Amino acid sequence: MNVLHELISEWIRKADHDLGMAELALQYKPGYTDAICFHSQQAVEKYLKAYLTVLQIKFEKSHNLVYLLDLIHEQEVVADELYDLLERLEDYAVEVRYPDERFEPTLEEAKEAFEIANKLKAYVLDKIADSNP
Repeated sequence: MNVLHELISEWIRKADHDLGMAELALQYKPGYTDAICFHSQQAVEKYLKAYLTVLQIKFEKSHNLVYLLDLIHEQEVVADELYDLLERLEDYAVEVRYPDERFEPTLEEAKEAFEIANKLKAYVLDKIADSNP
């Protein structure tokens, strides 16, 4: 396995771990909505970075999902629906990590974040499979 393939695999592995943590929290600690949202956002970020790596697009260190999707959009068409989904996760990268009673996601928001992460995972893995990295 070459270095590029290893890096792609590592991004996917890390993303899968974040998604797995979100799933475990949903199953066993559903009140941990901040952690569920955070790990869902982190999973999406890492799946996008895996695909950017496949496309050999350089990216800056960033938690901004729209920025990452914009980089992909420079090479291929990206549906507006995808932008809409990712915008729902944007605040979960940083804001939920700090104490602020005004920004505590609901269980429904946490479930939605997890669903979005799973949709994005399927989208990225399909794209990667189609590109035969």
